[in-house]
Amino acid sequence: MDDVELRHLRALHALAEAGTVTGAAARLHMTQPALSRTLAQLEARVGVQLVDRSSRRLVFTSAGTALLGHGRAILAHLEAALADTRTVSRPLRIGYTCAVLGQQTVPLLRSWRRTHPHVRLDVVRQDNSTAGLATGDTDVAVLRTVPPDPRIRTEALYTEDRVAALPDDHPLAGRDRVLLAELTARPDLPLALWPDTGTASPDLWPADRRPARTVEVGNVDEWLNLIATGGAFGLGAAGTAESHGHPGVRFVLVADAPAATVYLARPAHPTHPRTEDFVAAVREVVSA
Repeated sequence: MDDVELRHLRALHALAEAGTVTGAAARLHMTQPALSRTLAQLEARVGVQLVDRSSRRLVFTSAGTALLGHGRAILAHLEAALADTRTVSRPLRIGYTCAVLGQQTVPLLRSWRRTHPHVRLDVVRQDNSTAGLATGDTDVAVLRTVPPDPRIRTEALYTEDRVAALPDDHPLAGRDRVLLAELTARPDLPLALWPDTGTASPDLWPADRRPARTVEVGNVDEWLNLIATGGAFGLGAAGTAESHGHPGVRFVLVADAPAATVYLARPAHPTHPRTEDFVAAVREVVSA
């Protein structure tokens, strides 16, 4: 098998982003026939079909999806390596899905600014299971679930209490704490879940007390808005409550729910030269 070149990975990435050969060719400033030849050459070199061209819109095969994920990480790593080589300082990108480190977020950012004034941090929300690590959009991430991706290393930092997110006019909203069974006493109110990144699950309840219904949302904003308007209740980690106040939502401690674990995650092959410095800074803040 001949070597796969960077131009092949860039072509695959452009196809995924644009969704069509026409759009991808425009992104790469090349003709459509040239892009099609590049894709065909890549498939010949890896020995499997990567893109199903039988429909009007391109559909990646399972092999194509796997190579796309690795290719994006390779391109991101190359970008970081070139930036470091040229001594061009780009921001260290910190990804998160629903919260960073709760009350410890500001102390961490202030400490980093004092100790690393020339390395800017960009804190960005990414609504996917790896908070942008798998796609190369972030360099380090704070997660509350462990992604099933062998390219990503995770370490547990600490645990957080679970809180119920309730509409402010809910009968339990004025309580200091509630029990799981009390949250499902109203079968008309479903449990709001965001499957890719959230920590809640009906399995947290005993089998005979689980929510009668669930409703899925795409991110924490949709979750909060649905709850505030009385369309559902939620179960989250304390960091979410500390980071996302909402005038129509009340957060109440759930006394008998298992704690949620907060993880620090980064690629097995770092994409920023200051990654390990930041990991050390996080450890110092959370252990203080």
